[in-house]
Amino acid sequence: MGREGNIGAGTPRRVVITGLGPITASGIGVDAFWTGLHGGVSPVRRISRFDASPFRTRVAAQVEDFEPGDFFDRQEARRLDRFAQFARAATELALRDASLAPDQMDPDRVAVQMGSALGGMAYAELQVGKLLREGVRSVDPHVVTSAYCGAASCQTAIATGFSGPNSTNAMSCASGTIAVGDAFRLIQAGLADAAVAGGVEAPLAPLCFGAFAIARAMTRRNDDPERACRPFDRGRDGFVMGEGACVLVLEEATHARARGARVYAEVIGYAVTNDAHHMVAPRPDGAKAAAAMRLALRAAGVLAEDVDHVNAHASSTPLNDSVESLAIRQVLGEHASHASVSGTKPFYGHALGASGAIEAAVACLSIRDGWAPPTLNLEEPGEGCDLDYVSGRGRSQAITTVLSNSFGFGGINAALVLRAPTQAAEADA
Repeated sequence: MGREGNIGAGTPRRVVITGLGPITASGIGVDAFWTGLHGGVSPVRRISRFDASPFRTRVAAQVEDFEPGDFFDRQEARRLDRFAQFARAATELALRDASLAPDQMDPDRVAVQMGSALGGMAYAELQVGKLLREGVRSVDPHVVTSAYCGAASCQTAIATGFSGPNSTNAMSCASGTIAVGDAFRLIQAGLADAAVAGGVEAPLAPLCFGAFAIARAMTRRNDDPERACRPFDRGRDGFVMGEGACVLVLEEATHARARGARVYAEVIGYAVTNDAHHMVAPRPDGAKAAAAMRLALRAAGVLAEDVDHVNAHASSTPLNDSVESLAIRQVLGEHASHASVSGTKPFYGHALGASGAIEAAVACLSIRDGWAPPTLNLEEPGEGCDLDYVSGRGRSQAITTVLSNSFGFGGINAALVLRAPTQAAEADA
């Protein structure tokens, strides 16, 4: 497509997802990640990255098999902290999955949109330790460009040459969903023809981890880590922190069709609201979370009864899961009992700003394969958790339209609506 695209056109352009690049505790790359979810085993373990013994929580979902040498030469790997490595590597995985090379596109027409709650805070923490022990000359000067969240999108742009709209939002645990949604809107409006968009988080360090532990936000199931993350279950007692990243390739539909791209799904709706209530607790009535879902469905032009499946935020915290269930029921009404709901964080932990992008990838694969992943460790639904949560080994079902939710500190609520590409083709006919 030419540089001008359809800028100024009255009809919004259609946007499809053609590549996925997950880096998670359950697997790296689409095949390993999806195999991990089908395996039905949580990778949550006792933390080995640092000494967590002083904390009330001592388990996490660590990415054990990430090798920087698979993506960077030794010198470049040393220059990038883990946060930036994840962002760059996930982008490379997504582009490979899309069978797309950077030099195949007009770089000015490719956006880079990322999300991260904490950015390079863990690396900054490491450097502060060196400062206190050894003095300022021991500090890595790259910390200046590594600690801030914007390094995710800027390092990605430098590596790929993509010079279109670029940003990294830091909207807590909704960051990845917001990045995908913002990329969707840029392409829809004609401001870009394609985008790499997603979320990245590398928070497993004493300060980042310890603050959440002190706040009593995380689980205390230290002796039973595989069962610690248990969305919607009566015994849930806090989230399990995870690390990782996921980047998606989004393209304007005719751009993808012209190159014969394989399409996972079409992005058809997106919305963001704020509870305006509390920095850490969700609004008890779920009204603004419901508003985000309702607005996303309205933007998508679909009815509540069109939703086949919900990939829930499902953080495994006492307040979030019941409020989200309430909000889903408010939006879907009588249909709420017929739409399947999966909470997939037991497979990768709560990877904070990366979670929403990982869950968008799960939604794409659920559409592709007609399979709803299980909500692991759900034994007895808690009070207020009264929906059709997928349990056991997952469920084979027809999935055409998926609602994917993300909520974050500060009252942020974000929702995406994805649709099967066959439906998109029918809409063009």
